[in-house]
Amino acid sequence: MTSRAFITGVSGLELSAAEREFIRGERPWGLILFKRNVETPDQVSALVDEFRDCAGEADAPVLVDQEGGRVARLGPPHWPVYPPGAVFGALYDIDPALGLQAARLSSRLIAVDLIDLGITVDCLPLADVPVAGADAVIGNRAYGTEPGKVAAIARAVTEGLEQGGVLPVLKHIPGHGRANADSHFRLPTVDTAREELERTDFAAFQPLADLPMAMTAHVVFSALDPVQPATTSATIIRQVIRGVIGFQGLLMSDDVSMNALAGSISDRTRAIVNAGCDMVLHCNGKLDEMRDVARETPELAGEALSRAERALASRKQPEPFDRQAARAELEALMDRVGTA
Repeated sequence: MTSRAFITGVSGLELSAAEREFIRGERPWGLILFKRNVETPDQVSALVDEFRDCAGEADAPVLVDQEGGRVARLGPPHWPVYPPGAVFGALYDIDPALGLQAARLSSRLIAVDLIDLGITVDCLPLADVPVAGADAVIGNRAYGTEPGKVAAIARAVTEGLEQGGVLPVLKHIPGHGRANADSHFRLPTVDTAREELERTDFAAFQPLADLPMAMTAHVVFSALDPVQPATTSATIIRQVIRGVIGFQGLLMSDDVSMNALAGSISDRTRAIVNAGCDMVLHCNGKLDEMRDVARETPELAGEALSRAERALASRKQPEPFDRQAARAELEALMDRVGTA
């Protein structure tokens, strides 16, 4: 059964009758979970299973933002706390090999948490390169301020997820690190010259262009498109994301309901599709908005369908893994940062 080109959120701990009807009728490609959807392991597993049953796809992707630090939808008492990305950068500065190992271990541990619940996609890693004076929305989520270091740690995070059977989503392409606002609330504008963007922001994403999926940034880059943010800019998607960076995987928008985007939900959805995104992401679980998104998104077809199929086909079976030993090793590595 062909899905429509959107990922949906839902409102609570289980599907309502209206949500079940919506999923069966509108056939979203995937589901994204938030804290409002999480209570216990058994409850999350049941929600995931219920979504897949309604979607009619046993392997329908289920996504979550589980980065560690302040962006973690799963947490105590049922799930461990993981370090934010900046900790891996700090350890990398002490010893690059140890920084990469810590990043790999953390994401491998996250992966086993997710797979236990049936969650198969993590919106991670970040390749955003923050600069002084930027909004704190990225902040310590970032791995560093040098593109090569950021890309290396992001690759290690990717390896950990993939070894655990979880697909990565690279974000926020082509870069959110310079943003002067939190795009959840208003539209950021970056006035940096194209040459500098290519040397820094875009350079961190280029070594990761082979990843199966990426999420756009709701950021205006005035040197490239003075009006539209990357998410709704055909110029940036074509020239930068697909061109300069060379990303050819499945491109999804950041959340269409964020206040950075202008117009109605229907307007935003059309703009995202027309700009060249393969997939529209809608997160807040508001059913009226979900219906607007579904109305404006096409069925997955053509190159978008091929990218989606390639992304899902790239998911590996989890490798053998000693969770207890890995956790002890990660804690020992984190102690190195604390004593440096």
